[in-house]
Amino acid sequence: MIDPSVKEQLSGYRQSIDNIDAALVHMLAERFRCTKAVGVLKATHELPPADPAREEYQITRLRRLAQDANLDPDFAEKFLNFIIKEVIRHHEAIAAEHGGVTEKTA
Repeated sequence: MIDPSVKEQLSGYRQSIDNIDAALVHMLAERFRCTKAVGVLKATHELPPADPAREEYQITRLRRLAQDANLDPDFAEKFLNFIIKEVIRHHEAIAAEHGGVTEKTA
C-alpha cells in the first residue's frame, strides 16, 4: 500500500509532467508553423531545403542552452537533429509541390 502523502506527491509531479508535455506539443506546433513558412519562402525562391550552416549554428546554440539549463547537451542535440530532419523533410515536400529544388535534386 502506498502512503497517501507519497501518492499525493506522485500525483502532483505527474500533473506537472502532463502540463509540460502539453506545452511542448503546443510549442512544437508553433515551431513547425514557422518552419513551414520558411519552407514556402525557400521553395518560392528556389533555395535548397537544408541549410547546413544554420543547422550547425542551431546545434551549437542549443547545446550551450542545454548546458546552462543542466540538461544533457548530447540529448538536446539528438532532439534538435530529429526536429531538423523532420523540417527538411517538410521543406523537400513543399519544394516538390512548387516544382523547385529538393535535397535530391540540389
